[in-house]
Amino acid sequence: MKQWSFDWRNLLWCCLSILIMLWQPIAQAGPLGDRIAAFPQWQEQPPVQAAEGDLVYPEWFAGNWDLTSTLVDLVAPLAPEVISPGFESNRQYLQQPVQFRVRFAPPATSNKPKSLLLPTTRPKNGVGVVADRAFNGLNIAKAYLGDRAVLAVKADSSSPNRQITLLRGDRQLVSIVTGRATETPQADQFITTEVFQQQFRGAPQLYFNQVETTTSYQKSAQKSAQKSADAEAPAIVADQITAVYLSPQDPDYFKAGGLSNRRPVALYRYRLDFFPASSAASVIGTSTVKTVR
Repeated sequence: MKQWSFDWRNLLWCCLSILIMLWQPIAQAGPLGDRIAAFPQWQEQPPVQAAEGDLVYPEWFAGNWDLTSTLVDLVAPLAPEVISPGFESNRQYLQQPVQFRVRFAPPATSNKPKSLLLPTTRPKNGVGVVADRAFNGLNIAKAYLGDRAVLAVKADSSSPNRQITLLRGDRQLVSIVTGRATETPQADQFITTEVFQQQFRGAPQLYFNQVETTTSYQKSAQKSAQKSADAEAPAIVADQITAVYLSPQDPDYFKAGGLSNRRPVALYRYRLDFFPASSAASVIGTSTVKTVR
């Protein structure tokens, strides 16, 4: 069993790494593709629309995946004047693969209002799947923080854009997607950005921040059924960048420029590899997922 050692600063970085992106130049790039290409020279927040409904992914995401996430770079754009909490300690994760299971499925069909089931943006073909946010979030949190640190992930039954991560010590992380945008440069490529408001409850004082996750996914070319001597090639590869922004409640907010400067205080870049889920019994994060009522 992994020894539990909880650090709120690391939670800023790991809980929302969830999902995922491309490791090559982007053809016919739009604003999001240009944004990834400009890393780490990010001078402002991404262009997004208010998040309504869920984010729909292309059909080739459907299924269960064993995901390997590797931190490949981290940058503090405002250093040395402002460095986000936990930034230096996160260097220990550089080039250290972290594995967990995620899944995507068609949007639920129920008696819920359609506005809660359908997104404002979807792939060009109009058909797709959605992420199981609670299941995926639970597995990610456990992979980084350990089984003992994470009690459950609750998904809001009235909105796919709000979830709560329950942690030991009567602590909670409330994550709310407030903005999103997508691009589909090609049929086998999908780029998305989501902006989250995060509230950390149960610490000595309530703490807020804002996190952006911009990801470029690439469906791999059809491979031979023959496995290589080392490992099977991933079915999807992705380039994901997570940016942390200070909230107005942070003591360093105005030192970082306040409203006149919306640059991130930390940038984390990941390589993500999706492999079809194995049938192995021991998979990280298979605990029960709870739902908010």
